[in-house]
Amino acid sequence: MPTLPTTPIPSSAVQPTELMEPSPEILSSLITMLGNWPDLLGSDLARYIIGAGVVFLVVNWRLAGPLAARKIRKDSAGWSQIKQEILASFRTVFILSCAGLLIGTSYMMGWLHVYENPAEMGWGYFAFSVIAIILLHDTWFYWTHRLIHDPRLFRRFHRLHHKSHNPTPWTAYAFDSGEAAINALFLPLTLLILPISFLAIFVFTSHMIIRNALAHCGYEVYPANKQGTSLFDWMTTVTHHDMHHAQAGYNYGFYFTWWDRWMGTESPEYLKEFARVSPSPRRNAMQGSDL
Repeated sequence: MPTLPTTPIPSSAVQPTELMEPSPEILSSLITMLGNWPDLLGSDLARYIIGAGVVFLVVNWRLAGPLAARKIRKDSAGWSQIKQEILASFRTVFILSCAGLLIGTSYMMGWLHVYENPAEMGWGYFAFSVIAIILLHDTWFYWTHRLIHDPRLFRRFHRLHHKSHNPTPWTAYAFDSGEAAINALFLPLTLLILPISFLAIFVFTSHMIIRNALAHCGYEVYPANKQGTSLFDWMTTVTHHDMHHAQAGYNYGFYFTWWDRWMGTESPEYLKEFARVSPSPRRNAMQGSDL
């Protein structure tokens, strides 16, 4: 996220009645941020291209051979689908940059406690803020994801994403406008209640795009334990989200499996499917002894 050029205006300087109509301070902050919009747009685009691109090049291209036994689907998405995903993602990037514009303007007005020095509130709080925003985002994602699967909303808000029945890392941002707006709203709303540094926001958004791209890569990259379940069973695996694209009524979680298990929305076939594509060390040892 680009450095914001203006010192925040103390919130005490803005009277509640002044929030009812655009004040000179708000207009000045908005105009300043509009000048920075190309930087916001560029950083959001770079995050998508680098995040999805690195996962695609490493997992789907460079490691496709070594990971062949861990491929979840037999077939692969064609270049026509990938092209459509990237084009749709450009719209998502634009909408995310609008959220950045809102955040920047609010910061300059002193409405948000976003700070530049990551040590300002101590490194312990820095770690807490990163963990907190990831947990909050997982909760936001689970419940809004379930909401837009309602038949009354699905066609307008979420259908485009599920057109990638066999997803790729480029599917990560392939959203309808409504879904992109729902995702974009999370950060400005969270910053109203959670003081956080720009570095923590960078860590959060970097983690978000990497986990997002991995969830759609089509190869199970998470290791199994001796029992054949995920070594990190509390985290969603590639299989977990891939099954959501195959069976839309299950597996709504983003980072963690907790909400799906608490709410009974995890696919009953998940553990079996994960074991199929991610052999346990014990199974590998048994196969090796048979040779």
